[in-house]
Parts: sequence; C-alpha cells; structure tokens
Amino acid sequence: MRFCPNKLFTKARNLIGIGLASSAAVSAAGASSSANTSSTYTTTTTSDSPSSTSSFPVDSSTDDDQRRKLCIIGSGPAAHTAAIYAARAELRPVLFEGWMANGVAPGGQLTTTTDVENFPGFPDGVSGSDLMDRCRRQSLRFGAEIITETVSKVDFSKRPFRIFTDSRTVLADAVIVATGAVARRLSFDGAGDGPGGFWNRGISACAVCDGAAPIFRNRPLAVIGGGDSAMEEANSLTKFGSKVYIIHRRDNFRASKIMQGRVLKNPKIEVLWNSEVVGAYGDEKSGGRVLGGIKVKNVVNDDVFDLKVNGLFFAIGHEPATKFLNGQLELDPDGYIVTKPGTTMTSVKGVFAAGDVQDKKYRQAVTAAGTDLMLIRLGCGYYTLWVQPFPRPCVNARCLCIGLPFFDHSWCMAALDAEHYLQEIGTHEDTSN
Repeated sequence: MRFCPNKLFTKARNLIGIGLASSAAVSAAGASSSANTSSTYTTTTTSDSPSSTSSFPVDSSTDDDQRRKLCIIGSGPAAHTAAIYAARAELRPVLFEGWMANGVAPGGQLTTTTDVENFPGFPDGVSGSDLMDRCRRQSLRFGAEIITETVSKVDFSKRPFRIFTDSRTVLADAVIVATGAVARRLSFDGAGDGPGGFWNRGISACAVCDGAAPIFRNRPLAVIGGGDSAMEEANSLTKFGSKVYIIHRRDNFRASKIMQGRVLKNPKIEVLWNSEVVGAYGDEKSGGRVLGGIKVKNVVNDDVFDLKVNGLFFAIGHEPATKFLNGQLELDPDGYIVTKPGTTMTSVKGVFAAGDVQDKKYRQAVTAAGTDLMLIRLGCGYYTLWVQPFPRPCVNARCLCIGLPFFDHSWCMAALDAEHYLQEIGTHEDTSN
C-alpha cells in the first residue's frame, strides 16, 4: 500500500474547513432530464453502480415555482448538515424547519438545553440555541432556502414528491427526513420548563449529555425508568454522582439480564421499586433556582416521602417524529425509519433519512468517531482516510472525510446519497471542478 501524498492531505484539510468535509465538484451525470414533459422518468444508474433502469409515474402538471431538486424536513444538526452539503453541491435545497413542531422550537432538542459541553470546537461550552443558530446561518450562507413552517403531511406515492404545510405545497425530486426524536417526559409538579419548573435546572432526559455538568458532580442523583436505557444512564451517572437512585414503578426491570446485573451489583446504585415521582422542589441554598429534591410515591401503599437529589433524569424512551409520514415509509416497531444498512436510503427510492429519526441507539448531537484510521483506495486511484466505525466511505472522493469528528456521518451521507440519486434521475445540472 502506498501512502497518501502530502499535497492530498493539504488539499483535504483546506477543503474540510471548520468541522465539515467539503463536497468537491461533481462529475457530469448525463443529459438533463425532460421529466416535466414526460409521463415517466427513465432512470439509468451511474457507472459506479450496477446497471439498471426503472420507470416512475410522474405528474406532468407541476408548478415550476414550487418545484425543488431537494427538500429537507427538520431543523436540528442532522437537517442543517444535510443542507450545508447539499447547498455546496449546488442542489439549492429547501429546508422546512417547522414552527414549534413536536412542541420544540426550530433547532430541535438542542434548543431546550442550556450548556452543551461535549461538542468539539467549543472548549468553554456553547448554549444549545447558539449552536443551532450558527448551524442555521451556515446553511443560509451556502444558499439553502429555509422556510419556518411545519410539514403536516407528505405524498411519496408519485414523483415529484409532495410536501405539504398549512399554507403551501412544494414538489421535490428527492427528500431528506431529519425530523429527530423527542425524549419522553413525565408531567408532575416541578417537572416543566416554565415558572416553578426545574427542566434544565436539575431535570434532564439525557445523562450522557448532561451528567458531567458541575451541578451534578458528587451529588445524589436519580433516574426514572426500567429498561436498558435507564440501566445505562444510571451506570454512567455513578462516575459523577455520589449516589444514584433508580425509580421504577414496577417490582422488576424489563431491561436485559446483563444490564440488570451491572446495576444491581453497583454499590453506588439503589433501586426504589414500585415507586413514582409525583413532585419536585428547589434547593434552599440556591434560593430555589435548581433542583433540591423530589417527592416519591410508593404505588403499593400510597406513602409519599422526600428524596434529596440534585439531578433527575428521565430514561423512559424517545418518540421519533414520524407521524406526519402516515405510514408511507417503512418503520421499525418503535416508529423509527428503517434505512438500508450502510446508507440513508429508506423504503421509498429518492427519500432518505438522517439523524435521530432513524437512529435510536446514539441520539447525540455528535457521534464520536473511531480511532482506527485506514487508507481506502477510491475508484479514481487516490487514497483517502476512512475513520472507523463509519459503515462505508463516502459515495466517492467528493467528501474527503478526514476524520469528521464533528458530525454523525449519516447526516453528511444523506446529502451525498440524495445528490447521487439526483444524478441518477438526471436532474442535477453539470458543474465544473
């Protein structure tokens, strides 16, 4: 194996910029499609894919003013990363960021957090809203069109696809769904984010995200839940808290036996069986600004007692934002979009999924990259670095993904997969290097 020359590293570094792998110029994908005057698309794959053709029903009476090559639905890191990649590839994407979609402001779940301390590039931390504002500005900078409307329904039964809001309909040749997943939260006195509530002031739904915060270090903490996620979060919190309580309303866990074993053997964890939280109150030393304790009810005898904890973490699952799809994409039993392994392709050709809406395992603003570096020879004869455990290198040399520690690779993959698909159907205009 020959090593990558220094000039390739220099070029890759310059292309990547701040945390994003650059999309280089795209080779011509054939003549432009005449789909608007034809009753079908005849699709021929490019030379790096097996040769095949297929025909799709197409509505020839489309409004060119509302026609787009690519539509992105979502407003979090996944959506904006896809928008940046697509805009730099000159696909002129339109992004529907929603308006309080799923009860969350444009920007997704990160807008509900205060300090984000585990996102590379911000050694002093950054507020979730500031981080997402930066992502939004970057999408706009490269030419993405952002519409602050919530997508209420879609029609993937014919091409071009139709995306509906309450006030408009947009037609798109390709769609990226990046609507995320919302952590399930319990409702009790003191659980909200309004006056008198301690959400983000001691109550959280992500121990991995927030557990290392100073307000939780060497303090008693509690986790609500009985599944594998609750077990993982409780074990994780023992590295920071002085003691961790698991509060579960039943007398047995539904978590896997191995996860239960780890929890029950941990001396820093105590399980409160047949119990539920019915209230939260502030810490007197802080003037009630942060969580000071919770009220716990025994569901067997109805006794209520105080439990002094400075952190409470919901670990009762997430709900993917897929209801608006109305069953038009294949979903797993938990409602997450099913994608083809190693890609962002869904059950409908031309529709892609990225981020939490198809990832129920990690659900992080940034997925840590592996440490093993490999040199992968591309079809052009050059070598580029591939960081495991990414499922595959990018579609081709356009991405030059040297590390990519900043973003979940699927976000980038969705834009590249969509770009590749648009080349196949002949709607991507030729560009030059």
